[in-house]
Amino acid sequence: MFSGFAIASWAAYLGIVLITLRTRGRGFAIFMAVILGVFTLVSLTMRPYLGSLSGWFGNATWYLQGAVYVNFLSYLRPRMRTLGWRMAVNWPASFYAASTLLAWPWAIVAAFGVRPPLFWLPYAFAAYGVFESFFTRESVRDVVLDMNDAGQLRRYPLGRANGGPVLTLVQITDPHLGPFMSVKKLAQICQRAIERNPDLIVLTGDFLTVDSNRDQNALEQALAPLSAARGKVFACLGNHDHEAPVIVRRALAAHGVRLLVDEAAELDTPLGRVQILGIDHYFRDRKARIGEVFARHPRRVGALRIVLLHDPGAFSRVPEGEGDLVLSGHTHGGQVGLVTFGLPWTIVSLVAKIPDHGLWARGKNRLYVHRGTGHYGFPLRAGVPAEQSMLRVQLSAPSDPLGNPSANDASVL
Repeated sequence: MFSGFAIASWAAYLGIVLITLRTRGRGFAIFMAVILGVFTLVSLTMRPYLGSLSGWFGNATWYLQGAVYVNFLSYLRPRMRTLGWRMAVNWPASFYAASTLLAWPWAIVAAFGVRPPLFWLPYAFAAYGVFESFFTRESVRDVVLDMNDAGQLRRYPLGRANGGPVLTLVQITDPHLGPFMSVKKLAQICQRAIERNPDLIVLTGDFLTVDSNRDQNALEQALAPLSAARGKVFACLGNHDHEAPVIVRRALAAHGVRLLVDEAAELDTPLGRVQILGIDHYFRDRKARIGEVFARHPRRVGALRIVLLHDPGAFSRVPEGEGDLVLSGHTHGGQVGLVTFGLPWTIVSLVAKIPDHGLWARGKNRLYVHRGTGHYGFPLRAGVPAEQSMLRVQLSAPSDPLGNPSANDASVL
């Protein structure tokens, strides 16, 4: 027997899918039908247990459920929203959608008529994720580059400072202007990068979301502080940047950020000459296309090579010995995991072999995967905080020419 809550939920679901089919076409309607369908099934299964926590929370599920449907409906006319809208709709919807999707194992148990143990856990985890999605701790990390052959792809120790010359580097990646990343917040992140006075600032893609990729001014306003570092700010494109390439290119150019699309640039640093190679995001034929970029831009003798490559999944396509330090983002650090609690595991590492966060090695190539400045897709971060770090890049100490790392040097990020 359907309750009033269930009838209202399914009516909202059906209405949104039909409106989407009429206004955005079949493909987007199927996407909405699947995502909202899973959400609705799980939320209706779990609601009786949530109501048992306290009366107010049971009543609050009416508001939270409605916020999710209104939030999805707003995607039909996406734009950067006001703070009031984000507080009333985006953030509550993100919490409830994320916690509900995380609760699917509990919902399966409940579907068999068994009271699921610790049914409140995914909701508590998502509530913490709301907090984590807003705050980022600054850090400084030493990345010591050696010439070891690390063999197959694996996590690699960051190394320890050796007192030699240092290249300071700030990476901004995946800011994803939208519900959790306002223009003001991204501008503050860029300003802080300037204040740290690094030798190099790199932007490794995915600047926008569906909320911002039609806004002609938001990204340009957010990146304004970077004008103060003209000549030492470089960028590459991410997958979402191909949805609004003109807006991204114009915003970067307005502040003197050099966009490298399968191009190379050089810069003098405390580590000597550095060659920076920016690679476009390729959706197919990656091995051939990336190989061609490296062939077209041979490395400079005596120069450290830094490669900007948005997707760490393409790291395996970098030719052996061609990437002294590859800088990526894309995974948002795994976005859901146990990194906050001192453990390296994330959803990405559980289901795929794609590097999710921290330093990795394959042969003599090294990869640093930034956890991301913002997030997108899954509604929240949970257990994987955003990153605002400065890297201190060093070469192996002269007293240890092979740079042999100790297993005890491994660091959970």
